[in-house]
Amino acid sequence: MSVTIKRIDESFHRYEELLALIMGSFAYMDGVIDPPSSAHRLTVDSLKDKARDEIGLTAEVDGRLLGCAFLRPEPGFLYVGKLAVSPEAQGSGIGSRFLTEAEAIARDLGKPTLRLETRIELTGNHRRFGAWGFVRTAEKSHAGYDRITFIEMQKHLA
Repeated sequence: MSVTIKRIDESFHRYEELLALIMGSFAYMDGVIDPPSSAHRLTVDSLKDKARDEIGLTAEVDGRLLGCAFLRPEPGFLYVGKLAVSPEAQGSGIGSRFLTEAEAIARDLGKPTLRLETRIELTGNHRRFGAWGFVRTAEKSHAGYDRITFIEMQKHLA
């Protein structure tokens, strides 16, 4: 499978498809995580705003949109969010390709560390990100919750 990673720029117009990709990729979380994923609040317009305000990446194979990630520069970090891979393409290396690209962008921006957050219930994600070199750095709660609802993980770039 030949995967092409592209930056979302002003020529990108596939926002409805992008929204469907994110919703389909995050659907397995429904009924598993509490509170529900913020993906449910995304709209075509909010995705356009996100792509304007952050560094959006897509993964395509033969013109088919199979993945995305959004990167947000923060003081000392490059935050990796909304990393989504179509269920049919999971395990094909797309997630790893996104993180390789995120590392290159972080270095270009002078950011020494990648940062992400994942829900406490998604232990498979914890293992996957751990295998990619991320370590758990914090346990946090969403507003209104008195228990841990998500963890922060970081990968320091050598």
